[in-house]
Formats: sequence, structure tokens, C-alpha cells
Amino acid sequence: MARKVVGFDEGDLRTLAGTRSFERGLGYLDAVSGLEVGEGSVTAVVHGTDVYEVELTLGGGEGISGWCDCPYGQEGNFCKHCVAVGLTVLRRAKTIPHQEAAARERASGLQAWLSALSRDELLALVREQIAEDRELRRRLELRAATARSDLGAVRDRIIALIDPRPFARYGYVEYADTAGYGRQVAEAAAALRALTADGQAAQAVGLAEEALRVLGQAYGEIDDSDGVVGQAAAAVAEAHLEACRVACPDPERLAEWLVGTVLDDSDDVTDLDPLDYADALGPSGLARLRHLAAEALRRRPSGWSERYLMERLVRAEGDVDALVALHAQNLDPSGATHLLIAEELESAGRADEALVWAERGLRECATKAYIDGRLVDYVCVRYAQAGRAADAVAVRRDRFRLERSLAAYRQLRSAARAADCWEAERAAALAVLEEDARRARGGRYGGPVLIDALLDDGDLDAAWREASGRADDRQWETLADLSRETRPAEALGVYLRLVERSKEPTGDHAYERLARLLSAARDCHRALGTEDAFTLFLAGLRRELKRRRKLMSILDRHGL
Repeated sequence: MARKVVGFDEGDLRTLAGTRSFERGLGYLDAVSGLEVGEGSVTAVVHGTDVYEVELTLGGGEGISGWCDCPYGQEGNFCKHCVAVGLTVLRRAKTIPHQEAAARERASGLQAWLSALSRDELLALVREQIAEDRELRRRLELRAATARSDLGAVRDRIIALIDPRPFARYGYVEYADTAGYGRQVAEAAAALRALTADGQAAQAVGLAEEALRVLGQAYGEIDDSDGVVGQAAAAVAEAHLEACRVACPDPERLAEWLVGTVLDDSDDVTDLDPLDYADALGPSGLARLRHLAAEALRRRPSGWSERYLMERLVRAEGDVDALVALHAQNLDPSGATHLLIAEELESAGRADEALVWAERGLRECATKAYIDGRLVDYVCVRYAQAGRAADAVAVRRDRFRLERSLAAYRQLRSAARAADCWEAERAAALAVLEEDARRARGGRYGGPVLIDALLDDGDLDAAWREASGRADDRQWETLADLSRETRPAEALGVYLRLVERSKEPTGDHAYERLARLLSAARDCHRALGTEDAFTLFLAGLRRELKRRRKLMSILDRHGL
């Protein structure tokens, strides 16, 4: 095994990137330029669809990690561009130690040179840099304004940082510009925290609220696929929370701002939790918060944000009855809310009341074709635990008669077997499905549920009797698969019929299915001792479809 001269080898790159990205990275070796070696890291640019910046961290004995600003790399993946730079480093492995030493020497020389400069020389250097670097100038202007407590200038700088317009070339912040905008929003959050640390927490509260308002209005016009702006906005919200805890603003006004922000449907960038502000709100603020939330819910009872906020507050108070009353105001017709109430009551140790609510849900949704299956399961499990197996069967029977699905049939079967009454229940259930089949009422997947039920029971004799003129292709294929050993002649007839129907469709999926059907037909011929007949049939089929080269390849692969 080759020694890892720079802490990694090609195998490490392949493991990190995966075979596909590694192979694609091989094609980018000539696109790598500007390779710079630092102490424990390498940077370079790779020319692809765009010009991408890559940084590899060389961890010595700990291997390698990489970062790239291409879309795939920004998702945290070791991309093909990282592979290309890594391979370039391996090609130059012998020179890497010398380059690292040179980098250390350059860094040391830079530090020594800066230390030797006079104050005026350093100022001249900084002025030169800020004249050329707009982003650096903004950062330093903000630090300067914060240091001298110039709140007007700080506000202007923060608002400028969160203003998306310089990045919105077409009225919209595109993906490529989002990272730069996100960095500015993060700078604004840092400035807000600095204000709080410098004793200006009250001013930081107001500025943070203004910043969050601007961000909320702008976020809908930003392609934040990677979430960088959302993370930066969360930092602004955290700075607001920190400032509130220090400044202790008017609690009732804070409550009003929180409710307004949480219920603002146009604000998708922040996810504030008012209860995080409990210390700053105090008793009076929390009471105002509760009052405002209740008023908002009365105005818009079906509003998702209003209900979520009220539920959050009531749950924090630990008042289960109030929580149940809140849920009961808007009962979902599927029974999902009844289940939610039952679960809340059971968690509070009130299992009897929980079951009453769940049973009420079943009664009130009894005529609905769709009911939340979790509610039915909840009631049946509780009945089983209480030794009420017959009641569980009754619930499953009612749902089966309404749904007429294979899933409902299976659930009825499971409950009836536990109650030792499946024979009678099965006869009644099959009678219902037979009536549906006579009325030509299709099953959920095409053919009558009756045939699916018989197949699921393993009652193949009855399935064969009912299939004629009723079963769809899926059911016929399943019946043939299950009967291949016991009824090879009948199964063969099914497969040959399905083969004829499968000759027209094209594409890999269709060809794989045709190959599977032919393989099954071959097995039936073998069981019947008529392999020669299959050989002739297959030869004719191949002649007929010989122009489909992909099909021929798939048949070859299956030995057909």
C-alpha cells in the first residue's frame, strides 16, 4: 500500500466523493488553477460551468475534508471539483512540504512586516484596502459607528446590510448571489449583538425588529435554496431575543410585536417562539400575549398560525382541559382531531376519557368513506388491551363495510382471528365483496377487491373461479405466480396471454416485465415437460421483435 505523502490517497478521494463524482473529477484535472498551499490547507479554483473556489483541509493523520462553492459542494458534498484539486495535490505531492514551509514563512514575514509599520503606515494600508474592498469598508464603518455609539449611523449601516436590492439584479436575489447577501445579514446580526454588549440593548431591540421586518418582506424574492439567508435571519432574531432579555422592554408592547410577527403570513423567514421571551415578557406580558392570541383565533378560527400560537401557549400552561377545549373548536372530519385529544388525555393519565373521545370520533365519522386509520387503530388497540376483542371486531367490520378495501379486509381478519370468529366474519365479508364484484364495482387498484382478498387468504381455488371475466392483469399475474407449481397449465395460459399484451409497450421497465413473464412461462413448460414448445415460441417472439435491440439485450441477460 502506497504511503500517504500528504495525508490521503486516491482511495480516500473515491471514498469521500463516491465513484461517480470521483470519475467525473478525473475530467477536470486540466481545469484546476491557482493552487495555493497553506499550513494544513490547499485552495484552488476549478473552471467548470462556472469558476468555483475549492478549499481542502489536510488533516495529517486524520485524512482530508473539502469545501466547494458549487451547488453540490454547498450541500456538504465532496464534489468532483474537490476531487480534481485533490488529485492535483497528489500529482504534486513531493513539492507540498516545501510549499507548506514557504506558506509558513510568508505568513511569518507578513506578521513581522505589519508589526514593523508605524501607525500612519498602517492607517494608509487600511485606507487603501477599504477603497478597493466595498464589503470590508461596510464592516469597518459599522464597527466604527458602534464603537462611538452613533445610533443613526449604526441604523443606516444595518439597514444597508439587509437591503437586498444591490443583489437583486432583476428584482430577485438569484441563487448565485444569495451567499453574499447572507453574509451581510450575518454582519447585521453581529452588529446588533455588539450594540447589546456595549450597553445599547434598548436600541438593539428596535433595530432588530426593523431588520426582521425588512427581511420578512424581502424573503419571498430570494432563492435561498441552501438556507444561508434563513440562518442569518435566525441570528438576527437571536440578537433581538438577547437584547430583550437585557433591555427588558415594555412587556405588553413586546407581546403585541411577537403576536403580530408570528401571525404575519407574509413573513416566511423567521420562526419565532414567543415562549422563548417568557423572561422578558413577565406575567403581564404573557397575559397580554394570551389575550391577543385568543382574540386573533376568534377573528380567524380556521387560521393555522392562530391555532398553532394558541395551542403553543395553552400547552405551556399545562392546562389539559383548556387544550382539549381548543382542539374541540375545530374537529377534523377525518377524526384526526379526536385522536389528538385522546392522545393528550392519555398522556395526562386520563385514559378512560381518552377512549371516550376516540369512540366519539368513530361515531361522528362513521359515515365517512375516509377516516384517519390511526384513530381506528387507537380504539382497537385499547379494546384489545381491555379484553374487548368482540368490540374490536365490530369496529373493523364497520370500517370494512364502508371502505371495501383489501387493507380493511386484512384488519378485519386480524381482529376476528384474535377473537376466534374469523370463519363467520370471512363468509360475511366475502359476501359483501361478491356483491360488489357482481355490480362490476372495481377495487382500489382496478380489479375487484374480492379477488385480492381470496389471493391474500391463499384461497387459490376460489380465486380461479372468480377471476374469469373479472380479474385485471395484475391479479391474473399474481394468481399465476401463486399457482405455478400446482396448476402449471392454467398459469401458463395466463402468462402467454400477458406476454401478448406486453409486446407493444417499450422502455426498460416494460422489457423487464416481458422478460419476467417469459421466464415464468418457461418454468411452466418445464413443469409440463414441454420445453421444446417454449423454445419454438421464444424463437418466434425474438424474430418478431428483433429490431428492439434493448429488448434483445435484456432477454439475453435473463437467459432467454
